[in-house]
Amino acid sequence: MLLPTLVTYLAGCAFLLSPVGEGCGPGRGYGKRRSPRKLAPLAYKQFSPNVAEKTLGASGRYEGKITRNSERFKELTPNYNPDIIFKDEEKTGADRMMTQRCKDKLNSLAISVMNLWPGIRLRVTEGWDEDGHHSEESLHYEGRAVDITTSDRDRNKYAMLARLAVEAGFDWVYYESKAHVHCSVKSEHSVAAKTGGCFPGGAFVTLKNGTRKSIRDLQLGEQVLASSGSDGGGELVYSQVLAFLDRDPSSWKLFYTIRTVAGASLSLTAAHLLFVSEGSCSEGAVPTLGTMRTVYASDTKPGQCVLVTEGKAGQRHGEGRLSRVTQVSVRGDRGAYAPLTHQGTVVVDGVVASCYAAVNQHALAHWAFSPLRLMHRWTGHTGSRANGLHWYSQFLHWLGRLLLDSQHFHPWGMAQALR
Repeated sequence: MLLPTLVTYLAGCAFLLSPVGEGCGPGRGYGKRRSPRKLAPLAYKQFSPNVAEKTLGASGRYEGKITRNSERFKELTPNYNPDIIFKDEEKTGADRMMTQRCKDKLNSLAISVMNLWPGIRLRVTEGWDEDGHHSEESLHYEGRAVDITTSDRDRNKYAMLARLAVEAGFDWVYYESKAHVHCSVKSEHSVAAKTGGCFPGGAFVTLKNGTRKSIRDLQLGEQVLASSGSDGGGELVYSQVLAFLDRDPSSWKLFYTIRTVAGASLSLTAAHLLFVSEGSCSEGAVPTLGTMRTVYASDTKPGQCVLVTEGKAGQRHGEGRLSRVTQVSVRGDRGAYAPLTHQGTVVVDGVVASCYAAVNQHALAHWAFSPLRLMHRWTGHTGSRANGLHWYSQFLHWLGRLLLDSQHFHPWGMAQALR
């Protein structure tokens, strides 16, 4: 009876089930057709995101030219998608060679082009460059960049083509020339491309007996300090660990470290949700109802306030108190863990955080995971496995890709889900 009940529940709320299941890292309509979201074309010479191409927030650093004789040539794969025209003026097939990430985004873009302009196909004028035709350290040399047009070469379409490329998940898009749009992606093995929503293994939680324990050693069924409030506020309680949405001891991740006036220091990946104050806040104050909201860790700024607690053994925890963020830095570390508690919140290294990532609303994410909490209540387990992405998270990834657009998702988190 459990599976049919869960399926019925999910079918009834399909619009809201999204890639929030991506513990580390998340289509189109179901039922009533939603009105399409209006897309704004890129302006000539505009690039998105608004940072340099080879920076962390875009496609990342240049890693070296790939040649047919190099070991890294195995990183490239040919793209034989019949819905894409490859110019291939060298007659070597080089324009078809690209990283898997670039291939995935290009194939997704090809569908968008045909949907928007029936009878028109995507055209690639430049792909992998093995002949040195581009500037020094161009990502074309790594198969991570493509120059594109439409098959009819109608330049009036290129501004919207650039926008479609952004929506398809390219990590950097530049309306570079009146004759083409330039797109690029992160490296397959870069820490930026593997960013999702987790805590490092060395982070600490507080158990019910008052002792502290590293997340890497945390076990299902243990009770950890969490917040009872849907916005991170409210009474601090002990909440049972129901599952790990992701547990990956070996992967290398990029973590944002949030430091506060109170001395708290929390590290979490870019797409993870963190509770911050709305407007001004007083150091050490208890937040009032409705003054907290969730933001992605990568969007946290100095001057905002987060909820902290000392979390020492033998003390009554009471409520989280506000502490102002003084610094946000970025570092790499190995191992990533995303515990899910019954409350949907967890206190890690003395800071109250959400258990969720990728989608920008904690309440929506917590609601989407209610079937998993129900399953635990009925059966006493959630079907967790030792390591890797939880099956329910994988299901939400799949469903979100079918049903939803990327409007409310973290760009890196959504990119991870679509890899």
